[in-house]
Amino acid sequence: MGQEKLKNRVDVLEELTWDLTALYKTKTDFEEAIEEIKKASDKFCEEYENKLVDATIIALALKDYERIMQSASLINHYAFLPEAVDITNPANTELSRFVNNLLAGIDAKLSFFDSELISNDSDTLNQVAKEEKQFAPYIRHLKEKKSVQLDPIIEKTLAQLGPVLSAPESIYEQARLADMDFGTFTVGDKEYPLSFVLYEDYYMYHGDTSIRRAAFDKFSTVLANYQNVIAETYYTQVQKEKMMATMRGFDSVFDYLLFDQEVDRELYNRQIDTIMNDLAPVMQKYITHVKEENRLDKMTYADLKIDLDSDYSLKVTVEESKELVSDALNVLGQNYVESILKAYPERWVDFVQNKGKSTGGFCTNPYGTHPYVLMSWTNQLSDVYTLIHEFGHAGQALLSAKSNSILGEEPSLYLIEAPSTFNELLLTDLLKRKSTDARRERFALTNMLTNTYFHNFITHLLEAAYQRDVYQLVDDGKSFDAAKLSEIKKTVLKKFWGDAVEINPGAELTWMRQSHYYMGLYSYTYSAGLTIATQAFLRIQKEGQPAIEEWLEFLASGDQHKPAAAALIAGVDITTSKPLDDTIRYLEESVDRIIALSKEIKG
Repeated sequence: MGQEKLKNRVDVLEELTWDLTALYKTKTDFEEAIEEIKKASDKFCEEYENKLVDATIIALALKDYERIMQSASLINHYAFLPEAVDITNPANTELSRFVNNLLAGIDAKLSFFDSELISNDSDTLNQVAKEEKQFAPYIRHLKEKKSVQLDPIIEKTLAQLGPVLSAPESIYEQARLADMDFGTFTVGDKEYPLSFVLYEDYYMYHGDTSIRRAAFDKFSTVLANYQNVIAETYYTQVQKEKMMATMRGFDSVFDYLLFDQEVDRELYNRQIDTIMNDLAPVMQKYITHVKEENRLDKMTYADLKIDLDSDYSLKVTVEESKELVSDALNVLGQNYVESILKAYPERWVDFVQNKGKSTGGFCTNPYGTHPYVLMSWTNQLSDVYTLIHEFGHAGQALLSAKSNSILGEEPSLYLIEAPSTFNELLLTDLLKRKSTDARRERFALTNMLTNTYFHNFITHLLEAAYQRDVYQLVDDGKSFDAAKLSEIKKTVLKKFWGDAVEINPGAELTWMRQSHYYMGLYSYTYSAGLTIATQAFLRIQKEGQPAIEEWLEFLASGDQHKPAAAALIAGVDITTSKPLDDTIRYLEESVDRIIALSKEIKG
């Protein structure tokens, strides 16, 4: 979108925004749904509280509970999505808070359900899982939770406190999207507007070194003004998680946060340590090549996201993205492609940039209707990568919802980024196949590195390495402030980039730029998912249709299996280091190929 000032939400083109009528046709329908869920919750309590004593009644209760959860999903999205695109609108915030409190009250009212189910013996629960297979994942988690479930009154209180306990993330989002004023910066005699979104989506990639570095400096200066309040907000989040871990009997906050993912610390630590140690030299080699090709005096942290070949860019409009998306996903079959392409006419995607809109991209999946995708389109090829990434989440959600109950459709967080990053690899493969010369092939490979692997294997992985050090402090009974967080972040960045990158002032504040830190141990799952995706992608290239069928089966499996068993459906054994080692080798081969192509281009 260039350097225009961001528009207010009321001034953007409607056709580039999402259409929420798939959730409720009118506000009246939404209000009626609220009254209905209140009545359904009251009725549920009357019919089942203190009565969940045999498999038959448990099965009936699960079916009623399932319907309430479906309704709650739609209600939640109808309130949450408007705030995501404009946090500056008081009406959006008011609606979101109202629904958060409403659903917290319902959660509290229904909290007896899990408590009573868990008190049943395993034979009874197993019978339910056997007779009602759609509820088997839910029963599996219940049985696992037996050891960490608290007294029913405490569980009810925690459910009621939901909005308060999730306040740190809300405070953080208000600070970065509503309060932070980045003003303008000047290069030469020209003034440029700056905002959180403009920096993250535009200036960070800018081809002009003086503009890019000046934007980073101003961005960092404004972030620094908020570092103490954001550090305190984050400390509150981490302390909350540590307290919850202790209350539920976990020795470590890590074990508590990994519990729901159904993976152990060995898999978690391996993902971080292997990439920090084995991928770092590969990326140092690549980023040094980028510096040389761009004739930079040095490679600073502000320069990390620039193109290898900034003169060879591919501008893509929203309309033009349809063909790229369709062609890239074609390998997964007509049914898959057609289900995804509905996103355009049905307006699943909010493409526009405007004031108060959340940064980055996400896909969210209200059960019983279609997914919704948020992003900010700037007519760059990187936008197509973001879009096809989110469509990977959408495709999985659609396939999983067809095969699973809402109580068993969402896979472990460990697996969640595999379908999204897999789709990015399909896009790169398309660009490579369309390559007619060395420069175009290099363009395709560098886009794979910068858009897919850099983002998911490095940016998010470095978040995870930093996050691990922060949680270790708290596990050790220590605290932290803004200065400590900056010190940890700087140490992690220096360790990974070595002498290849100057970690210039402002880089240490990167811990202020990401909402993932308020989502538990999420950041590391990007590289975990991409490891699975890479191996599945390479397998499909080698084996063809049988591997494609197994990938689609993996997407449809939802939460039917623990991560290790689910990944095996796609032919990937995550219990060993081989998939990660092979992925790093694939990246090293790609970097070497890029360098060879550069030599070929120069003749």
